[in-house]
Amino acid sequence: MSMNITAAITELESTLEGEVDASPVRLAQYSTDASNYRVIPQVVVMPRHEDDVIAAVKIAAEHGLPVTVRGGGTSCAGNAVGPGMVLDVGKYMNNIISIDPETRTAVVQPGVVLSDLQKAVGIHGLRFGPDPSTATRCTLGGMIGNNACGPHGLAYGRTADNVRSLRWLAGTGEVLNVGSGKESTDLVPGLNAFVMENLALLRTEFGRFGRQISGYSLEHLLPENGWNLAAALTGTEGTCGIILSAEISLVPMSAAPALAVLGYPDMATAADDVPKLLPFKPLALEGLDSAIVDTIRKSRLGADLPDLPRGKGWLMVEIAGESTEEAVAAAYEMVRAADALDTVVLPSGPEAKRLWQVRADGAGLAGRTATGAQAWPGWEDSAVPPEHLGDYLRDLAALMEQEELSGLAYGHFGDGCVHLRIDFPFDSTPQTMRTFLDQAANLVAKYGGSLSGEHGDGRARSELLSTMYSKESIDAFKTFKELFDPQNMMNPGVVVDPDPFDASLRRPAAKTLMATDGFAFSHDAGNITDSLHRCVGVGKCRADNASQGGFMCPSYQATRDEGESTRGRARVLQEMLNGGIVELGWASPEVHDALDLCLSCKACANDCPTGIDMAMFKSEALFQTYKGKMRPLAHYTFGRLPQWLSMVGRLGPLINFTTRFKPLTRILMSLAGADPRRNLPLFPARPFRSMNAAPVVSSGGSGADLAETPENQVVLWVDSFTDAMGPGIALDALKVLRSAGCTVELAGPGVCCGLTLITTGQLTAAKAKLTKSLDILYPQVSAGKTIVGLEPSCTAVMRSDLLELLPEDPRSTPVSQATKTVSEFLRSINWAPPLAAEKLLVQPHCHQYAVMGYTEDLKVLESMGCDVEVSNGCCGLAGNFGMEKGHYDISEKIAADGILKKASANPDRAVMADGFSCRTQVADLANIDSRHLVQVIAEALDSNKPRLLNLSQGGKHGCACGS
Repeated sequence: MSMNITAAITELESTLEGEVDASPVRLAQYSTDASNYRVIPQVVVMPRHEDDVIAAVKIAAEHGLPVTVRGGGTSCAGNAVGPGMVLDVGKYMNNIISIDPETRTAVVQPGVVLSDLQKAVGIHGLRFGPDPSTATRCTLGGMIGNNACGPHGLAYGRTADNVRSLRWLAGTGEVLNVGSGKESTDLVPGLNAFVMENLALLRTEFGRFGRQISGYSLEHLLPENGWNLAAALTGTEGTCGIILSAEISLVPMSAAPALAVLGYPDMATAADDVPKLLPFKPLALEGLDSAIVDTIRKSRLGADLPDLPRGKGWLMVEIAGESTEEAVAAAYEMVRAADALDTVVLPSGPEAKRLWQVRADGAGLAGRTATGAQAWPGWEDSAVPPEHLGDYLRDLAALMEQEELSGLAYGHFGDGCVHLRIDFPFDSTPQTMRTFLDQAANLVAKYGGSLSGEHGDGRARSELLSTMYSKESIDAFKTFKELFDPQNMMNPGVVVDPDPFDASLRRPAAKTLMATDGFAFSHDAGNITDSLHRCVGVGKCRADNASQGGFMCPSYQATRDEGESTRGRARVLQEMLNGGIVELGWASPEVHDALDLCLSCKACANDCPTGIDMAMFKSEALFQTYKGKMRPLAHYTFGRLPQWLSMVGRLGPLINFTTRFKPLTRILMSLAGADPRRNLPLFPARPFRSMNAAPVVSSGGSGADLAETPENQVVLWVDSFTDAMGPGIALDALKVLRSAGCTVELAGPGVCCGLTLITTGQLTAAKAKLTKSLDILYPQVSAGKTIVGLEPSCTAVMRSDLLELLPEDPRSTPVSQATKTVSEFLRSINWAPPLAAEKLLVQPHCHQYAVMGYTEDLKVLESMGCDVEVSNGCCGLAGNFGMEKGHYDISEKIAADGILKKASANPDRAVMADGFSCRTQVADLANIDSRHLVQVIAEALDSNKPRLLNLSQGGKHGCACGS
């Protein structure tokens, strides 16, 4: 039947309880996954339950609409993008239906995220065996679709080995409950005959080694393998039907695994050693290239990376044991059999966990080559029998050199699986990919390998299946699919009758956009297109990063909607360069729709392994859109807040008086472009700069006898927020720095970072502010003085945005390098911290976390003897974001799920937050007082004597000046 999309959408909307969305912005978000491919759907459906799925497929069939199922969208091969309808089962169909610890089984819906399952079954001492590195965002349905494995597939097998039964919706619309045994194959007319007619073929071409994932795994249908239809359907990549639910097997968790790290001259030599180590039955045996480790060491993430043994390539081997001692002993026994240059054995603990996290982030870290060039999937998942792995890697390296390509290799070496992203020149000669992949496919076939070791074939490799399978096998795939999907409506173009692997490539379709008068995008040589395509779709922004100590992506955590993830926004921006469904140019309404709920927290710049900075893109979009035009009201109010604060002066008490009249407050907030549910923050009696504080304060206190040296000469930068709203913080900062023996000079009143101008896209004005600040600060920096900032977001601007906005000003780098947080400065000098026995709940500011890090603050508090718990994740206010109309609800939810939830659970802990926004949020939403780090230190200094200053009339909004 010919496709009628309008009628189909109408029927879907009237029939389904779930969401049906055909808006341009939604289609852009789902136009690609974690692969190279861009296929624009015509409608996106988010079913709430299996009845929605069944109805949606029925309607699609009636209207000739192809169907592609999507879970976490982490597919590297283009398995989860397609024309027609995309069914996103991840948003609502994500329930764990049951867990049976006795039989070690669980029943799950397809949208269950693996890490959520692991957490739920972990309380029973169980786990699901296969564990891809994307475990925090990939779904069980996607794992079943691709037959995923992960590092522990070596010990626990592939997903196919761990699926007991499936509730399966075939392309015919029939629901089948399938497992193993003849009773399952009897449900599909013609399937038993197909098996019996192809016994020799199934026994010779299929199941030759563990990671033969490419094509359909038809060997499971053999009588000697139990006629296992559930296993055979695992790995069919949505081309034969849809998983409605799955019963899966669980395995006991290893008690105390040890980690052995073995160093070798190169990756190929490391691979040569794999067969010697396999007899020791490791839980996991991974390969890691030195270039990936070097990339981490150059970043802030490398600060706590444990030392690795000598070498340029490493094997990371996990060994089981009933106790730590037993596991460590077994690891040493294995190490003695190896031919490594050097080895390290780590017991289960933080160091081992940190190294495993490096491996888990490999998909993103390998998105750049050793030279920093963009690298792409496409040949990221090949596998050969482990005994051939070393030779295969050498031949593969030679082929890459021949084609002038490069990439970083890592992977599941114990299974012979190699992950490798390659710098295909998509922006200039995309045909290079075809030249390479044709040869690479022949190379893997030469070693009896598989095009895919766990990611599936998708659009990336389906066309190449004939290099490793005979014509008879290719015909068998087609016959098998027709038994379940006779209309070829399920994920067409994949596995059977495949589309060319160089069709529908995303990057070649994008026009080149270069930086102009906004941000420099210097990390991508000014190429905004390259910068946008840093997002390769690994989807870490969809993970519960807070549980891992991260902050990304607060709006997605609140909504669980793909459109509010960093990846979803990046997809819309990428489509802005393509046109078609999103209007070309920064002013596109779809672009502003996609960016609206971005908090500009900058966490993605740190948490995403690709380093994409969505806050920068949002600012650039606002700048390019409103240059020379009238702006939204909030840009004039919140965007120029420092200017308005400077006008308050001693009128603070009068303004505070007006806030007692709630109707008036609501009117004032609404007129300012703010949500009327917000309260005006309370002002102190006087701003800091009106207190006649001396511009230079000589060293005193415990450090009074120290000589004046460049190391203890400080320029204290009292920013606009601290000056006007928290003068007590500045006074306490003076006290703390004096007690440390420092000579303190106040930065001039003209020093402003332009933060609010940057977040509202007023970049020309921000550059003017920063230039003036350089005029004031550079002479001080040239004299060897350190700039100490009090407001984390302002300090972060000087550390990062300054370099992007004024890259050609020679003063930018020295001023950036000389700007420190209080904790960074105190940790850099010979400072004796005062003792304090406080129990604290600390809320790091997002910008500090993303740019400077929070490690030094924790070390300062630890040195003081404080008992600290960290609230990971954004507070939800994020400067002007949470104040603006339309953002209150999501701002409140982020806070409720984060800092407020933590505060409620820890009533005995005092809240500490250096950020003005963070202090304002907890005060406004929960009436909770909070303090800055310098206030905590100053109170510890004064713990046994009366306060020297008490200016606490600032009240509850973080304006308590020393209270």
